[in-house]
Amino acid sequence: MAEASAIEWTDGTWSPCEGCTKVGPGCDHCYAEGMNKWLRKGENWGPGAPRRIYSEEHWAKPIKWQRDATKFDTLHQRHRRVFPSVCDPFDNEASDFLRQRFFGLIRLTPSIDWLLLTKRIGNAKSMLPKDWGDGYPNVWLGATVVNQEEADRDIPKLMALSARVRFLSIEPMLGPINLHGMVVNEQARRAIGALPGIDWIIAGGESGREARPAHPDWFRSLRDQCKAAGVPFLFKQWGEWAPGSQDFRAGSAIALDGRIAADGFDRASYPAGADSADGWTMVHRAGKKIAGRLLDGKQHDGFPQPSPKGPR
Repeated sequence: MAEASAIEWTDGTWSPCEGCTKVGPGCDHCYAEGMNKWLRKGENWGPGAPRRIYSEEHWAKPIKWQRDATKFDTLHQRHRRVFPSVCDPFDNEASDFLRQRFFGLIRLTPSIDWLLLTKRIGNAKSMLPKDWGDGYPNVWLGATVVNQEEADRDIPKLMALSARVRFLSIEPMLGPINLHGMVVNEQARRAIGALPGIDWIIAGGESGREARPAHPDWFRSLRDQCKAAGVPFLFKQWGEWAPGSQDFRAGSAIALDGRIAADGFDRASYPAGADSADGWTMVHRAGKKIAGRLLDGKQHDGFPQPSPKGPR
């Protein structure tokens, strides 16, 4: 937990508890699970495992940030953004008492924009507080999806919920995603009488020793879909793997459909004479810092501008 975070889309991190359970392929190499294993021998991870409850001193930190909000808001011309980074707000294993205490804290900190990101958006409707109504003015509600199957399953569930901001985190991106018009800006939605949609998209590749590569065209497609809809797009990182040259005589390759040909992978799937014309591209393991976060030479740091009228 930190007042200042290196995560590109939040100012700080704070979680009501620690622990979670893997629910999909995006969880395979979870950084928070790795941290819990290192610090606490993994005692808070998995079904039936107790979630670690933090101290009263820890719970007092957001109250301090609230007291200091005027200084922060004046400096940044916006509220502080805070992300619960080592738990899922809608985790089945977390107690309802803990969840209600967390929402009580959110109500006490109106000058903090809480970015509640979940891999369990289907749980949110039954787990949101009774006074949620059209959404809390200081809560942005997000769902993590990593491939087309999860996008088709979970984006409609997010769209069905009222919130000041609805967003997607597509990290790690594990395949191409077509948003099928679900990303439509507010003005366009009003014009066509459409249901509320998605206000912001974050995307990124996977980091860490076991990171899986992503095809650069997957990110380009998301960028272009967002641009066409007028929806902010934030490219967080390439992750461990960076785009390489188009020399197909050496190195690692990934196809548009996600097939990988690299050392340690299935080289039999790598077609002889493959080139970019049939959707293959080169990637190389560079490390997160060197790979950076430029997409076609540009840094994408889009953020939503919530309506002053509050939740929708």
